[in-house]
Amino acid sequence: MSDVKTTAEPKKKIRIGDLLVQNEVISEQQLMTALKEQKSTGRKLGRTLIDLGYVEEDNLLNFLSRQLDIPFVQLRHFQFNNDLVRRLPEALARRFRSIVLAEQSGELLVGMADPMDIFAYDELVRVLKQPVKQAVVRESELLTTLDLVYRRTDEIASLAEELEDELGDDAFDLADLSAESESAEAPVVKLLQTLFEDAVQARSSDIHIEPDESVVRIRQRVDGVLQEQVMKEKRVNSALVLRLKLMAGLNISEKRLPQDGRFNIRVKGRSIDVRVSTMPVQYGESVVMRLLDQSEGTLDLSGTGMPPALLERFRQLIHKPHGMILVTGPTGSGKTTTLYGALTELNRPEVKIITAEDPVEYRLPRITQVQVNPKIGLEFATVLRAGLRQDPDVMLVGEMRDRETVEIGLRAAMTGHLVLSTLHTNDAISSAMRLIDMGAQPFLVASSLLGVVAQRLIRRICVNCKVAYEPTEQEKIWLDTFHRDPLDIATGFVKGKGCYQCSNTGYKGRIGVYEMLVLDEPMLDALRRQDVAGFSKAARTSELYRPLGQGAMDYAIEGVTTLQEVARVTTMSESDFAAEVSVPTIEELAE
Repeated sequence: MSDVKTTAEPKKKIRIGDLLVQNEVISEQQLMTALKEQKSTGRKLGRTLIDLGYVEEDNLLNFLSRQLDIPFVQLRHFQFNNDLVRRLPEALARRFRSIVLAEQSGELLVGMADPMDIFAYDELVRVLKQPVKQAVVRESELLTTLDLVYRRTDEIASLAEELEDELGDDAFDLADLSAESESAEAPVVKLLQTLFEDAVQARSSDIHIEPDESVVRIRQRVDGVLQEQVMKEKRVNSALVLRLKLMAGLNISEKRLPQDGRFNIRVKGRSIDVRVSTMPVQYGESVVMRLLDQSEGTLDLSGTGMPPALLERFRQLIHKPHGMILVTGPTGSGKTTTLYGALTELNRPEVKIITAEDPVEYRLPRITQVQVNPKIGLEFATVLRAGLRQDPDVMLVGEMRDRETVEIGLRAAMTGHLVLSTLHTNDAISSAMRLIDMGAQPFLVASSLLGVVAQRLIRRICVNCKVAYEPTEQEKIWLDTFHRDPLDIATGFVKGKGCYQCSNTGYKGRIGVYEMLVLDEPMLDALRRQDVAGFSKAARTSELYRPLGQGAMDYAIEGVTTLQEVARVTTMSESDFAAEVSVPTIEELAE
């Protein structure tokens, strides 16, 4: 062991404060102040100096790199080897603020937030059983990276195996298992806890637990795309479903019918509201859980990512005294976020707001929120009708599902109320006609509908691994549909190679794509005549209309997303980009 330590012994056991003073990076007085602060906070001296503003973090790390003759590694751009990283247990990696970066000539390169911590260095050499060469890394980047590289997939598989062993080979009594699960040490509880921690760590919006003939699949939806983990321990599905039903207050003896419920959990100090949906399938019960992070708070409109020109138009619409505004798009397209942003802006002491939701996703102060319950006849139309007798200024209806709801909403919009709602349509143009198809009178729609916003969420390219990308010949033909200058479409495209920051997907995070239709007189005339073709033509030639597909393509040309992502989330036809239609740019709209 002594030979190993000698191979890469740190340069000198010297205090960082003295080193900084000797090289005139900080003054003696600043060091004394920092040492006094350190005694009260217990934090590392380097971090204390940075927090006090005596030295910039990058300057300090570059200084240590030169003085100790070790590399300064930026983890954001580093390609990790999963096998190497896991040679250092997660607990020790977090304790010593360290991560294994690479192996070369039998020596391990280990990134450390504090390379002058001799005790940590000795422990790393002892645990890794190899010569260790140090590198200095940013502590903030290191902590974020540890969350990303130490995913819980191995732990989930291990706990599933442990639970399978505990269940035994014979048939088990679910009632007994539920009683045992009250213990925090029960494997099923540990498995669920680990599953939720991994989901929050990976920024998952949904968790799917799906039993198959011989396996159980756990899939997490990250940035709108599912990621799968397969467990061979099929019997753990029953235990997981039972426990989740107990947590959500569902009937554990009913396995033949779908059930819905919700519960709240705290994961890593964050309050997560979990909506649970169970459904009987061929090999058991499937469970889907929607995760809503209550601790993040509700986005205001400025945080939705809506382009400034469209945001200004939308704000003008929601501040109208009466009328109906629709937000449309498929499930998971961010409609609720946009509507909650509108409510947050309208939420003032002098404004009475009532909502009818299924379910109530976020609880907002001062707003009367009603959870619809079809089992007892509390439908959207019922809440809307009752809510209008409560003297509201603004009504939000979760969804326009049927003729009755549509007609009550339109009449409310005609009689001095602002009505916000959603509709499941693919674009803004088809929404107005959809209301008529649902049975609403054309004159009601024309008199009440102010505007429609259609939206999608597209994935952002990971900034840490993005590289230049040359479109294929097929994509270039597709791009020609836009009738842009060839120079505009020949360059500027990027894609993500895949890294630990983005779980090797090439994407990290999402951004909204919007189109807005504000109804004018030609559109209203076409509505009254139920002229679908006339309404569509009037909409497309409207001065302020910009198709959803063009907004998405703008992001691709700007390097925010990829062409593949644009194609995945939008349906574009040549009529959307016809040469004879003059489509203003965002900049022109802003003017």
